[in-house]
Amino acid sequence: MSEPNEPRHRPRGAEPGTPPSARFDEDPDAGRAPSAARWLLAGVVLLGVLPLLVVVRMTSFGGLDQTALFYLGLPVALALLVVLLARPRSAVGVAMAVTTLLLLLSGPLLGEGVVCLLISAPLIYGVVALVAWMFVRILGRDGRGPHAYVAVPVLFVLLLEGVGGISPLPREDTGTGTVVVAATPTDVADALAAPPAYGAPEALFLRAIPFPRPVEAHGAGLAEGDTRAVRFTPRRSLGPGAVPTPRHMELTVVDSRIHADGGRVVFDVTDDTTFDRWMEMERAVVTWTATPEGTEMTWEIDHRRTYDPSWYFGPVQSYATDLAAAYLADTFARAAR
Repeated sequence: MSEPNEPRHRPRGAEPGTPPSARFDEDPDAGRAPSAARWLLAGVVLLGVLPLLVVVRMTSFGGLDQTALFYLGLPVALALLVVLLARPRSAVGVAMAVTTLLLLLSGPLLGEGVVCLLISAPLIYGVVALVAWMFVRILGRDGRGPHAYVAVPVLFVLLLEGVGGISPLPREDTGTGTVVVAATPTDVADALAAPPAYGAPEALFLRAIPFPRPVEAHGAGLAEGDTRAVRFTPRRSLGPGAVPTPRHMELTVVDSRIHADGGRVVFDVTDDTTFDRWMEMERAVVTWTATPEGTEMTWEIDHRRTYDPSWYFGPVQSYATDLAAAYLADTFARAAR
C-alpha cells in the first residue's frame, strides 16, 4: 500500500542511477500519439504549405524559388512536421529527431553549403545513430554494454580519414556518359565546335540537389588553343545585403584529333569558380565514333575528390559526375540531330 501523498506512478528516470535507455523505455509519455490539434496543424503544413513550396520550386513561379520564401519556408515547414509528429521512444530516436530539426533549421544559414548538407545527410544520420546506440549500450545495465565498445575503434577510424591527406581510396576519378545519336560524325563535330544550348537536366539527382547549372557558353572551335567560357547560375546567399556572385568555368583545347569516322578532343579546365568548393575539375574529354546506328559520343570528366570519408563521398561524387557527363552527351546530341 502506497502512502497517501506518494505519486501513483514514478518514472524510473526520476530515480538516481537509472541508465538513459531505461528512462526512455519506461517513460509513460514516450511514443504517445500526437493530439488532434497537432494532427490538424501538421495537415495544414503537409497539404497546404509543402505542396505550394514544391510548385514554386518546380515552376520557378515569379522567381520565388530563389528567395527566402522558399529557402526559409521549406526547412521551417519540415521542421514543424518533425516537432508536431515526432514521438521518439528511445535515445536513438531522440537523437535522430533532434538531428533532423537542426539540419532543417541550419540549411538556410549555409547558403551554398546546403548542397553539401543534403549530400552528407545520410552520413550524418548514420553517425548520429551509431553514437547514440553505442553510448546507450555502454551506460545501460542490460549486460550488453561491453559489446558496444567494438564500435569505438570503428568510429575513431572514421574520424581520422582525411586528416593529413590519408585516404584509403584514390582521389582521382572519372565520370562517364555515353549516347548514340542519329547523326554523322561530321554533324557531331560541328555541334561540338559550336556553343551549346543548355537545358534543364533530366536526372532526378541533379534536379533535386541545387547544383550549379550551366546557362551559356562562349567560344567555338575544336583546334588546339580554342577556348570555352561557361557561365553558371550565380551563387546566392541569404545574408543581409548579399548579392548574387557570378560563377564560371574556363576550358582550353589541349589535344584535338578529328577524322572522317570520329574524333577525340581534350579540354583542360583552366579556371573554375563553380565546383571548386566540392571537387577539383581537371579536364573533359569527348570521343565520338561512327556506328551502324549513327554516332556514339562519350564524355569523360576527370576530377579529384576533396571530401572525406572516401567510402561515402567517393561513390557520391562518382555518381554525380557520371550524370554530369551524361548531361553533356545529351546536350550535344540534341544539337547534332
